[in-house]
Amino acid sequence: MMSMQNKPCRHIVLILGDQLDESSAAFDGFDPLQDQILMIEALEESTHVWSHKARTTLFLSAMRHFSALLTQRGWQVNYRALDKENDETLAVGLMATVQRLHPQQVIGVEPGDLRVRKALDEAIDSIAAQAQQQSSSAKKQSIIWREDRHFLCSLPQFRKWAGKSASLRMEYFYRTMRQQYKVLLEDGKPVGGQWNFDADNRKGFGKAGPKDLPPTLNFAQDTITRAVMALVEQKFSDHPGQLSKFNWPVTREQALEALHDFIEHRLPHFGMHQDAMWTQLDFGWHALLSSSLNLKLLNPLEVVQAAEAAYWARGLDLASVEGFIRQVLGWREFIRGVYDLDMPDLKTANHFDHQNALPKWYWTGETRMNCMRQCITQTLNNGYSHHIQRLMITGMFGITAQIKPQQLCDWYLAVYVDAVEWVELPNTAGMALFANGGRFTSKPYIASGAYVKRMSNYCTGCAYKPEVRTGPEACPVTTLYWNFLDQHEVSFEKNPRTALMVKNLQRMDAKERSDVRSCAADMLADLNSL
Repeated sequence: MMSMQNKPCRHIVLILGDQLDESSAAFDGFDPLQDQILMIEALEESTHVWSHKARTTLFLSAMRHFSALLTQRGWQVNYRALDKENDETLAVGLMATVQRLHPQQVIGVEPGDLRVRKALDEAIDSIAAQAQQQSSSAKKQSIIWREDRHFLCSLPQFRKWAGKSASLRMEYFYRTMRQQYKVLLEDGKPVGGQWNFDADNRKGFGKAGPKDLPPTLNFAQDTITRAVMALVEQKFSDHPGQLSKFNWPVTREQALEALHDFIEHRLPHFGMHQDAMWTQLDFGWHALLSSSLNLKLLNPLEVVQAAEAAYWARGLDLASVEGFIRQVLGWREFIRGVYDLDMPDLKTANHFDHQNALPKWYWTGETRMNCMRQCITQTLNNGYSHHIQRLMITGMFGITAQIKPQQLCDWYLAVYVDAVEWVELPNTAGMALFANGGRFTSKPYIASGAYVKRMSNYCTGCAYKPEVRTGPEACPVTTLYWNFLDQHEVSFEKNPRTALMVKNLQRMDAKERSDVRSCAADMLADLNSL
């Protein structure tokens, strides 16, 4: 990293670990003769949740590569590394740099994580207060936060769209974004005559399993990444996960390779089986671009345009292309807006007042439930599982097992390489756990073991039987599903999206329902033993 020289500093430009965007607004007006970059590796960013080794490695390696890129431009970079300055928090690193360089101003792009923004604002306020104590003429200093133009919908635009509505639906927002950016439109109307082809993207593999799998792109680990891996193994040796399979883009060049590889080899068949699961199938046809998007190595518009261009040029399956574009142009932008609107209340939301502790096997995968074991083991190996594994396996169990939402939200933030709070928390608390009472989802995402059996081969060889509700072979997914319906029968009966589930529940006689309650009570009393 570039050594510092003692010379006047006009602006400190703060670049956070998920802001590795060469066209960032933070660089507007940057003068390399007067301004300096600040990047900070902080212990707290890996310890405020028990961060997966691969997640920490990805962030630190990508940050160091970005710092090297800026240094090559001739820009002065203050890089505070964990194996050098060893800052406990981002605020500590910022305060130390400001007190040393005495800049006229600190400039940054608004953090996506409100925790980070609050801490940095408080750090600058503290410095300003100390300065004013020493001199009444000292200039009041604050951080100038610039808008994050990486996103396709600004926060003011989203707030205007949302208005004062108590209930938000992504589908309508998505249509607005399609029209704004003129994506998959013909004469102003959606290609194919409808906006959403989600119903075509829910097929399982069948007994034969997945066929003709595309190969996974491999990224060589250079000296920077290898050094980071060694540092992580030394400094975070007790953290979950492992690094032997680390294979994530850490530069923009690698991220562009990953985008090209997806568009060429996996997008054509992305849609049909995007919800399907199979043992030893870690990635399938999924894009694997979320970490690069969330680090800002890729711009969402270039990703959307690449997918749309491939559709027009190659006649790709519309359901696949639309389904992928919906995730980037619709869901990702929508979730960011929800986070901005609903924080800080979203952080503590607990609609069902669930209080159970997170089972210890969420950190090890050592459970007799094969579906949970497969998804958690995959997560520990790669720092990754796809959206259905998160929503309908680890998340669905969380809601029916009545796990306290904050504990499971922290787990999701810790174990996935693409996890940053603005995207993780609304997805987990709001969608997977229904902790906000349906602010943007019309029903809890719950199902019995029959769903897992239909969408995977996880039930084969499992200690439990998906069709069994009670007794020693009862599937916890199934038992806890029916128990959850039983507990919330009155409210679910009134909801058109859950009314059919309740009707199926009401076909059980009194003894069956009593047996389900009893079996569920035993499971809930000792989740660690499942």
